[in-house]
Amino acid sequence: MCGIVGLFLKKEELRPQLGGLLADMLITMTDRGPDSAGIAIYGDEADGLKMTIQSDTPDSDFAGLEAALGDVLGQPVTVRVVDTHAVITLPEGAEPAARAFMDSRGLRIMGSGTAMEIFKEIGLPKDVAARFGLREMAGSHGIGHTRMATESAVTTLGAHPFSTGADQCLVHNGSLSNHNQMRRVLTQKGFAPRTQNDTEIAACYISSRLAEGSGLGEALEGTLEDLDGFFTFVVGTRNGFGVVRDPIACKPAVMAETDDYVAFGSEYRALANLPGIETARVWEPEPATVYFWER
Repeated sequence: MCGIVGLFLKKEELRPQLGGLLADMLITMTDRGPDSAGIAIYGDEADGLKMTIQSDTPDSDFAGLEAALGDVLGQPVTVRVVDTHAVITLPEGAEPAARAFMDSRGLRIMGSGTAMEIFKEIGLPKDVAARFGLREMAGSHGIGHTRMATESAVTTLGAHPFSTGADQCLVHNGSLSNHNQMRRVLTQKGFAPRTQNDTEIAACYISSRLAEGSGLGEALEGTLEDLDGFFTFVVGTRNGFGVVRDPIACKPAVMAETDDYVAFGSEYRALANLPGIETARVWEPEPATVYFWER
C-alpha cells in the first residue's frame, strides 16, 4: 500500500502555507500507511549546512550536544530540537567531522543539505505531524509518505523519506525486484544503503546518478532502465520536484497543477482540499514518463 504526497509551490508568498497543506494531504493518506510517516521540507537556506539527526532518547542525547559538537569542530554550531529529531546548523566543510561525531554517539543522521529538513517516526501520520509541528513549517516544497510495511520492519530508519545525498530525498510506493543486485552495484560506487528497505536503494541510485553529473530528469529516466519492479517515486532536490512511475504503473497516482502549485497524491482525495483544486489541471501521470519541475 503506502501513501505518497508532494507539493511544489510556485509563488514565494505561499511558503507559510506549505506545512499546513502538506499535513492535511499526509493525514488523508493514513489508511494507506498507518505504521509510520515522514516528511521532507525545503525551507529557509542555512548559512552553512543543515543536518537532521534522530535519537530514541533525545532528552539525554541532545543535552549538551551544541557545546560538545562545537568543541569537536572548533567552531560554533546551533542545535534546534524538534521532538526526537534535532536540526544542526554546521559551518561549511564541517560535515565529515560532524558525521563521525554522530556515529560515535549512536545518533542517526536523517539527511543534510542547505535547505532540506527530514522528520520521520513510527506512528499514525496525524501523530507524527503533530509531534514535529508540521503545520507550522514553511518552505518552497515538500514530500511526505505514510508507510504500510511489507518488506522490512517497522522502524524509524525504515520510514520514508530516504535521503542519500545533499538536499536529496525520495519516497516510494511499490516494490523493487532487483534491489539486492543494485545494492551491490551502488555499494561499489560509494552509495551503500544503511537499511534493508528497498526504497533506500532507489534513493541511492538517484544520488549516484546526480553525483555522476546527470540532471534530475536524466536520473529519473535512468530508473526506468536500471530498476526492476513496480514503483512510483517522488523525489525532492534543493530546487526541484520530480515524479516517475514504472512502465506498468499499477500503483495509483494523481497530479494537479495550478498557477500556484504542483501537487501529487497517491489518490485524488489527498488533493481534494487544496486551494483552487476545482480549476486545476488534474491528471494521472503516464507510465514510464518523467515529470519534474525546477526553480
